[in-house]
Amino acid sequence: MSEGSGHPRARCLLSRAYQRLWDSSHVTLQELLDREQPLLEPVPNRDRQSFQYRLSSLYLSYLGLLRRFDTLYDQMVQPQKRRLLRRLLDSVAGRVLELKDEMVRADLCETHCLDRVLQDLKLTPADLEVPIPKYFVLEQSSVLRERELMLAEILSRMGTLSFEEEVPALHRTDAIILLQTAERARQGRLRATLMKEIRREEEWDQKMREGGRHKFSHHEAAIAIQKVWRGYLQRKRSQQDRRKEMEFIGMLPSPKQVEPLGSMSQACPREVARRLHQVEREEEFQLALVKTHDALREIEGPLMKEKMKEQIRQWFIECHALTGRFPDYPDASLGGSYLIFADKTPEQVKMELEMQVEETNKKKQEKNKEKEKEKKEKQKGKGKKTRAEEADTMLKVLPSKFIPMINAGHEEYNNLWKNPYDSLHPGQSFDPEILRREERKEVEQEIRIQVDKLMQQELKNLRLAVDREKERPLKLPKKNTGKKDGKKKKKKEKDLTSDRSVDSLFEELVILGFLKKSETVALKDYVGDCLCLGSTLSLAKKLPMPSLFDIRQNIALYGVLRLGSSDIHSMAPLIRSILLVGPSGMGKKMLVNAVCTETGANLFDLSPGNLQGKYPGKSGVQMIVHIVFKMARLLQPSVIWIRNAEKNFYKKVPEDEKEMDPKRIKKDLTKALRLLSPGDRVMLIGTTERPQLAEIKGLCQTYERVIIMPRPDYASRYVLWKRMLEARGVQVTQSLDISALAKVSEGYTAGHILKAIQSVLTERRLIRLSKQPLVASEFLSHLAKLDPVSREEEEALKDWYFNTPLGKQVTKFIKDQEAEAARLAKEKKKRK
Repeated sequence: MSEGSGHPRARCLLSRAYQRLWDSSHVTLQELLDREQPLLEPVPNRDRQSFQYRLSSLYLSYLGLLRRFDTLYDQMVQPQKRRLLRRLLDSVAGRVLELKDEMVRADLCETHCLDRVLQDLKLTPADLEVPIPKYFVLEQSSVLRERELMLAEILSRMGTLSFEEEVPALHRTDAIILLQTAERARQGRLRATLMKEIRREEEWDQKMREGGRHKFSHHEAAIAIQKVWRGYLQRKRSQQDRRKEMEFIGMLPSPKQVEPLGSMSQACPREVARRLHQVEREEEFQLALVKTHDALREIEGPLMKEKMKEQIRQWFIECHALTGRFPDYPDASLGGSYLIFADKTPEQVKMELEMQVEETNKKKQEKNKEKEKEKKEKQKGKGKKTRAEEADTMLKVLPSKFIPMINAGHEEYNNLWKNPYDSLHPGQSFDPEILRREERKEVEQEIRIQVDKLMQQELKNLRLAVDREKERPLKLPKKNTGKKDGKKKKKKEKDLTSDRSVDSLFEELVILGFLKKSETVALKDYVGDCLCLGSTLSLAKKLPMPSLFDIRQNIALYGVLRLGSSDIHSMAPLIRSILLVGPSGMGKKMLVNAVCTETGANLFDLSPGNLQGKYPGKSGVQMIVHIVFKMARLLQPSVIWIRNAEKNFYKKVPEDEKEMDPKRIKKDLTKALRLLSPGDRVMLIGTTERPQLAEIKGLCQTYERVIIMPRPDYASRYVLWKRMLEARGVQVTQSLDISALAKVSEGYTAGHILKAIQSVLTERRLIRLSKQPLVASEFLSHLAKLDPVSREEEEALKDWYFNTPLGKQVTKFIKDQEAEAARLAKEKKKRK
């Protein structure tokens, strides 16, 4: 019986299955946590390959774990388990992003050759796919619906206004003439087809009269019909035998492989039913949350308050007896009176404070010693490397922000949810004991804040009464920002539109075309196969170019995962901007729309062409950049798209574009981009076809990640032809040689292939497919009319990429390797 029918046994079986999946996931998680510690140890540069291998295997393992946690969070019903799963899901996703950042530093490249690691771990290329958590869009469906309604309303008003303004009124006589012309043309076409059929019948009758009609006897007619029928049956049997043989040797997919799709489609209603069940359980949990909180506050609250007061008063007395004076009250930023409740004696508190002071003094002394040593070494002018330089040559992984969160979640699972749970709560309802325990902590926190205020006043009164001491000046603890004293703090941006409402700014951006409705495109629709020989090419010292699969993965990691969750974005390595570089037809605009679709992000367009004639002058440019970035933060997640991004950084502005003044946004754009901080889910995505025209320094300073998009390779072209034809309703048969089409279309982009398919598969051709199957030669004439991307263009793109900061690091690393190999070769010759 299906889950949709609400049968309790079916629900129980599914819940147990998901519990088993959760248990096995935590076994894997424990193994991964054990492998984390050795990565923190520095590794010499000569062991770079083994270091890269360890990073890659850990990255792939976390990807698989992320896929499991996404399934569990999407389908688990119990509300308390879901809260823990959400924290684990976000933490694992954040760790994946950290490992990706480490792999870029180790490989000196945005794309990675993981085929050898896949083979060793016995995984498939499908395991490389970055899973996008389903809750990114599901949990903000109501917000997306409201935004779509607002956009539709504004656009409909704009549509009626533009229609009334642009469409001129047609005179009655002209309208009649137009209708008459169309009607007479239609009648003429009908008469022509009718006359054609009449002529064809007349020609057939004339041929029959001239040649004479052969008369068959009954026996001869029966033999002729049998011959045709038996030939037809034999051909059909031969085709079936041939198909069975091809299926047997694996050259054609068997029809049995299509059957599981039915079960997958049946799984969708089950998933929807479980999501509805989640909503019911969440509502129950929220009601219980409020009731439990109120009950604890009423029943246990007064006792907690009195106990805290007694503990604090006792602490006052003990400190006064020990030191001869009353202590300073702990600051709220350090936890307030929570420090007193940590089961520590006044002597222990005093010792800890003294130890902290000693540690800070030691650190200062060590820093001063290091500075003195560096000065002496500089004065001596020795050619030896300093310790800092030696440390830079070592390979190591930076400490993770997400590992402590993963450890905490794993520990919580072991303490609370590892034991069988379904037998106690078969309906997947909440656990009241765990709820009471968690709410007791929150109630205690609320009461502690109130008690702190009361006891601070009582401490002042005690000082006046006992020591006759006036109020001491409160010493606030210095905040350790982790920045050097010499660095300037970020200036806060002035709000130029403080007097305007968000709705008015939203409407203005929509009317002027800066805020657009993104096209609904899934990231998985950007099809392409992965590069399966990357490691082989790397060993042969040939730099492999990224495949379409690699590009899709990078967009998922840099764009989708970061924008989808505020918790992930606030702690993951900060990336504010991406630049997509590639020829026309590579799907750059499609990827921008896919990021918006997968995260539910708003799409702002700050392209030079869109800015032309709007907000003139310096103040105008400053205003529009301010409005766009302000609204992007308020309506986050948001994507700011700049088409033809090279125009903002032109080396020399062409004559025909001087009126547009494409460089006017350059300074304000870079300033606004620097003000984005962790937690601001705003991503700037630039797309360009001709990056060579731009100043590379300014372009790379604005765009932190550069993703190069070369021509599709053979494997990707094969997948593109197959998927695009299937999307048009064409069933790929033996008569259509996809392999030949993929070979012939070398140098053509996905856009070229799509144009060729659209040109061939007209409505009339689609109707005739059953009688006349498609042949590869039909596409050749249409491909010949299109201009492919030449090798010279691709080489120019590669040369430009090697001038970017990451590209320069690659060339330097290759030169260093060659120099080291030459040095070793010389040493061998000397030994001989």
